[in-house]
Amino acid sequence: MTLNSGPSLSDNGNNVLSSVEVHEYEGTPLGNLDDFRENSIKGPRTVDPQTYHLLVTGLIENPLNLSYNEVLTSFPSYRKVVTIHCVEGWDVTILWDGILVKDILNLARLKQEANTVVFHADDGYTTSFPLSYLIDNQILMAYQMNNVTLPRERGFPFQLVAEDKWGYKWVKWITGIEVTNDPTYRGYWESRGYAQGGDLNRSFYG
Repeated sequence: MTLNSGPSLSDNGNNVLSSVEVHEYEGTPLGNLDDFRENSIKGPRTVDPQTYHLLVTGLIENPLNLSYNEVLTSFPSYRKVVTIHCVEGWDVTILWDGILVKDILNLARLKQEANTVVFHADDGYTTSFPLSYLIDNQILMAYQMNNVTLPRERGFPFQLVAEDKWGYKWVKWITGIEVTNDPTYRGYWESRGYAQGGDLNRSFYG
């Protein structure tokens, strides 16, 4: 086992030891944090949890501007084992802890004409999903993997666990959630020819 060197969620002025990465959960073998390949568009980002804010904007009645701790404490937390599949041919099975995206959207109170959600990242990366995908499924915005806080390389403070989607839909370093009525929106890789849906059971290109 390896010790996580990422930040603690809260130390209350005490000396807090880092969490220990787990490699098995309820009989399911898990991959390691270092099994991932670095393929972000600008390299790993360093996001300060003290100044971080998640902005939820667009076709909503209640725009949100949440600090890191507010995101962690304002919503129920859930745990799920999900495998990420990269278009480069590798995959990793991870235990994810996070917040349901639909809980965030429910707090923001969607307008009737909303049908698409765009995720924005600290490095300028974007990708979009039909609203129904996020509402009808248990899609997590993860803050922890294999029992440790997301390392900066893996997307701290938040990564989308876009299950049943290719890895380019798993946006890291999430800073914004924008609700729109434009299903034609194309994110970073989609505008370069990758499939808009990103479904695992279909080709990722074209």
